[in-house]
Amino acid sequence: MLRAIISVRVSKCSKMISQLNHILYPLVICEKLITVHNPCLISLKARCFHSCRITHITKVSQVASMQSSNLVNRVSRVVRTDAQDVLFDYLHSTRSFSFTDAEHISKNSPHFLQSMLSRIDIKGDVSRSLSKFLRYNPVNEFEPFLESLGMNPADIPLLLPRHLMFLSDDHVLLDNFHVLCDYGIPRSKMGKMYKEATEIFRCTYGELTSNLQSYENLGLSRSTVIKLVTCCPSLLIGGVNSEFAKVLEKLKELDIENDWMGGYLSSERTYNWKRMLDTMDFLDKVGYSGKEMHNLFRRNPELLFEGSGKAVYVMFGRLLKLGLQMNMIYSFFIKDHHILSSKGTKNLLRAVEFLVNIGMGIEHIASIVSNHIQLLSSCPLKGPKTVCRELKVGREDLCQIIKEDPLKLISLASKSKTKITEQVLCQGPSTHFDKTTFLLGLGYVENSEEMAKAWKRFRGRGDQLQERFDCLVEAGLDCNIARSIIKQVPTVLNQSKDVIGKKIDYLINVLGYPLESVVAFPTYLCYDMERINQRFSMYKWLREQSAAKPMLSLSTILACSDGRFAKYYVDVHPEGPTMWESLKVLMQLHGSPTIDKRKKCSINNS
Repeated sequence: MLRAIISVRVSKCSKMISQLNHILYPLVICEKLITVHNPCLISLKARCFHSCRITHITKVSQVASMQSSNLVNRVSRVVRTDAQDVLFDYLHSTRSFSFTDAEHISKNSPHFLQSMLSRIDIKGDVSRSLSKFLRYNPVNEFEPFLESLGMNPADIPLLLPRHLMFLSDDHVLLDNFHVLCDYGIPRSKMGKMYKEATEIFRCTYGELTSNLQSYENLGLSRSTVIKLVTCCPSLLIGGVNSEFAKVLEKLKELDIENDWMGGYLSSERTYNWKRMLDTMDFLDKVGYSGKEMHNLFRRNPELLFEGSGKAVYVMFGRLLKLGLQMNMIYSFFIKDHHILSSKGTKNLLRAVEFLVNIGMGIEHIASIVSNHIQLLSSCPLKGPKTVCRELKVGREDLCQIIKEDPLKLISLASKSKTKITEQVLCQGPSTHFDKTTFLLGLGYVENSEEMAKAWKRFRGRGDQLQERFDCLVEAGLDCNIARSIIKQVPTVLNQSKDVIGKKIDYLINVLGYPLESVVAFPTYLCYDMERINQRFSMYKWLREQSAAKPMLSLSTILACSDGRFAKYYVDVHPEGPTMWESLKVLMQLHGSPTIDKRKKCSINNS
């Protein structure tokens, strides 16, 4: 009897508290087990109510986000593949997406897949559970679509269209998307385009195609247009960008081909076409001729494409303020184009600021800069405060030390403590650092293992290496292609400028091969002239006897061993061995022939 009364009273109290809390806090409910200690050991489950404030919601969403992030690491490859297959089937079969679109979206929207997987039990049959989920929970198709275009998942919620869930409801978006795909623009680059210039995807029928074609009409190849519009999507809004057209026209005046810029455009940068145009006008006003500007930009394209020419203004302004003459500044830039690169500019400006901060006069600064500009542009420096603290001297004393020996600025303040820097200080800047500067211009990273290896492979001073490199560019190779060749076969530059020029001239004017054949087989430039002349003379004779195919590749003739060459290009003709021996004797008596352009014996014309 007593037990029944207690039970009824507890039940009534719980009910009253529950009703009261429901009125006051109609919010999140969590289950807690409350044990009522009494002689009868009665246990009850009572609901506990908590206020659902905004901070609580934020914490919950953060926890959910963390759980989703943790799920990424827990999901196996099999589960991920099953999820991709289910999403593909849903998009292709249920939503009627094309095979290509459905496949790309399903394989390139990992965060969206993870979000769906977090809402099902991945320990069971994933394919069945996910198919059932999609059957009863239609998804916002714009989310996986935008993610598959390379867009950051954090940016997607801000760019989702209102009141739309299905891609098929936005015909204009899909039409413009397919125009870009058909033109050859990578889907993974379109996310950047959508974020920076959404108007592109709202073009009327035929407008986007016309805008793309208008840039080809300026003389650009399709590949260059693709790079251009992925880097600068705003160019596709409206007609042809007038400032860009002027830049292109100016480059034509400098005798720089239209597609030259295509090798230096990067989607990681932004470009200011007006500033580029102003930079070229500025150089023209300060006295650069068209030829000088041509050489400057061909050797150092970063002047235009890193910061859109800002480095030119900054460097000229600072050096002129130091009192340096224009012709001196020009000679610096011609001799060492790395000075105007973003890294070179930063290092040099920091060095000038260092000297100003320790109280050095303008005349002394100008003298140090003019005598050691290559060194200063190649070394990142510590701050004056750090150097003074390490040496336990004041700024005036440090200023006096550098005045007496300017190279102390590098030995005391340089951030670089590698063997390369030590060798520079021992040998002086006129030799070693010129070489370092040249290697930086090729794209090697300062103080890296690659740089150390390259240092051993390239022989000669920096100015000599630059001359040899210029020989390739002056022969007609694009600067970017020449860099690629040299990084692939560094030993090309271990020959003198005259030898490189002779081999290129022999290739074009005697053998009749195009310059582009060097790109396919750059090792040609490393073979000695005796081997080149012997083998191609034999090949020319076989051509005359109709015993060899026309215009075999350079590698086919030069790269094979002596035994293989004899088997396939000497013994194939009854008189071949006799001819081969006579050629060897002739070469021994007269050496490699000099090139007489009046008596060309082109294989191509034989």
